[in-house]
Amino acid sequence: MKKVIATLIATLFATAAFAQTPAPAAPVAPVAKAEVKVAKADAKETKAVAKESKAVVKAEAKEAAVVAGAKEEVAGAKVDAKVSKAKAHHNASKAKAKAHADETKVASKEAASAK
Repeated sequence: MKKVIATLIATLFATAAFAQTPAPAAPVAPVAKAEVKVAKADAKETKAVAKESKAVVKAEAKEAAVVAGAKEEVAGAKVDAKVSKAKAHHNASKAKAKAHADETKVASKEAASAK
């Protein structure tokens, strides 16, 4: 008889425990909605950051292209400067040689007329 009473009491407690409805089930839905809103806001922010970073990358690429172009122009200017310097040096040595030749002609004429 003790076993029967113990079984009935255990069943009573078990049914009482299963019969209760969970109270916090209703507030869970608004929390889920808030989480969805936060997730959407995060997604928008991530997209905005991605667009911003793309713009920064494009701007940096343009700057790099400009810098590369400027470096090419500087290199071209250096080459042009070397060429013009070489031409000036050549012209100067040619002028010196001509002046020396003229000087020798004048000196030889003077020597010839002095004899």
